[in-house]
Amino acid sequence: MTEIKLHNTLKRTKEVFQPIDPENVRMYVCGPTVYDRAHIGNARPVVVFDVLYRLLREVYGTDHVTYVRNFTDVDDKINARAAESGREIGEITAETTQWYLDDMGALGAIEPNHMPRATQYITQMITMIEKLIADGFAYAHEGHVLFRVRKYEDYGKLSGRSVDDMIAGARVEVASYKEDPMDFVLWKPSDEATPGWDSPWGRGRPGWHIECSAMSYELLGAEFDIHGGGNDLMFPHHENEIAQSCCANGGKTMANYWLHNEMLQVEGKKMSKSLGNFFTVRDLLDQGFAGEVIRFVFLSTHYGKPMDWTAKKAAESEATLRKWRTLTAGIEPAASVPAEVLSCVADDLNTAGAIAALHGFASAGDAAALLAGARVLGLLTDELGNWAQSADLSRYETLLADTRTDAMATKDFSEVDRIKAALVEAGVEVRMGKAGVELLPAAGFDETKLAGLLDE
Repeated sequence: MTEIKLHNTLKRTKEVFQPIDPENVRMYVCGPTVYDRAHIGNARPVVVFDVLYRLLREVYGTDHVTYVRNFTDVDDKINARAAESGREIGEITAETTQWYLDDMGALGAIEPNHMPRATQYITQMITMIEKLIADGFAYAHEGHVLFRVRKYEDYGKLSGRSVDDMIAGARVEVASYKEDPMDFVLWKPSDEATPGWDSPWGRGRPGWHIECSAMSYELLGAEFDIHGGGNDLMFPHHENEIAQSCCANGGKTMANYWLHNEMLQVEGKKMSKSLGNFFTVRDLLDQGFAGEVIRFVFLSTHYGKPMDWTAKKAAESEATLRKWRTLTAGIEPAASVPAEVLSCVADDLNTAGAIAALHGFASAGDAAALLAGARVLGLLTDELGNWAQSADLSRYETLLADTRTDAMATKDFSEVDRIKAALVEAGVEVRMGKAGVELLPAAGFDETKLAGLLDE
């Protein structure tokens, strides 16, 4: 069996993955709060953990892996969106949940085995909170229930910081209902205009952190194999999950392996609406970037490193995928994933190394190996192929090459420049060198803009 190694944030080292039960490998990944479109930073963990899901299925078998990714559908951001829009909360969450599924599907993400919504597990959250209160790990005051952070001795082991360091380096809410500024909310009161459920502490709604603890416990048990998410969730969300889960359910770590992907930038800068470089997945799709191209760009950088989305990377990725799809058209994939690819993916999801191996197969003309290797990354699948219907640019290559030959004799390159400009305007990457002329469809390629060029 292929040996998988993963960088475990909890241990701060790469470890050999040993599931609790190889017949039932279990993974939980924090999902979105559904109040708006997912931006491209939200999409990175989806693609990262989709590759891990595919790897686990490849190694342990499709029927032996359980993947859970939740939807947070009760949150103050959702309440605010409903108030400003005048729409019902349920209408907003249903719409944005479907947006999310559609957009992530466009990136080739397989839907998890379970996609629980927080509002479906309120009863389980209340039960867990009651247990924490009974055991002295939580307390109720002024309609709130809070977790006693200092009661849990291992608090901070995931992020590697002491409670006092956290107080010094982070914003903590000082409130009358708190015994300690670091204590975090498990339950909070709701007014008549806010969604709420009856509880032993009055009408209210859950805090964010308790949601994932309750849902993961119900679907995966007190301890499971892998918990994942972006590194922005490490503290406080994942730290709080571990504390409340271990105190309520027993166990030492909640999950044995904790994986966190790094953040995403755009053209070398932090994504920000104020900088005008904030894009949702739907924005990019509507701009003509194929979902498979977006996925390829994401996978070109290791998940543990910051990733930079650039138009140049997207154009290069599109050109590569078009070549690969042309090479593999009508070809059956190899019977198994090539070792060169599988070993890279199994080595802490080294997708960049796996892509390098795929380039090698493409250069060697081994289409069957290329196809089998690409599919474990979620690339070159039938579902994502509609965008890349082969564009035959050979006639334009001949036109440009012949015109260039004539120009070299007459020293008049004006016609070469005109044709080249028309091609670039239509979204064609033009490469000219000693070896000749090569044309590649790039992002936004539109062959209709070349109408009449061959007749002139």
